[in-house]
Amino acid sequence: MAELVVEIHVPLTLPKELEDGEYPFPWIDDVMEFLAELEDDPRSGGAAMYDDGEEWEGDYVFFISGASEESLVAVARRIAQLPGVPTGTFAMVTDADAEEIGLGTRVELD
Repeated sequence: MAELVVEIHVPLTLPKELEDGEYPFPWIDDVMEFLAELEDDPRSGGAAMYDDGEEWEGDYVFFISGASEESLVAVARRIAQLPGVPTGTFAMVTDADAEEIGLGTRVELD
């Protein structure tokens, strides 16, 4: 059986107010930092970053695995609640054998 993976889809929504030259998606770095510290967090249930994040169909997608579906979805909910993360963030429960991003069961996070 293939490894369980949860994709966290965050809309690449531009902020309403953006200064010239300002990076519009600072939350990507915040989520990456959160994921880097995840393995040391006892609340994660063993969840860890599965693969590098990437842009896909207007979203930035982060990948986590290594825990039960319940734990992975709980981590995805925590990510959706991080300051600056746009509303509309959702998760896709899938597995490592999925042929492409976005296949699986959609879970609303906000």
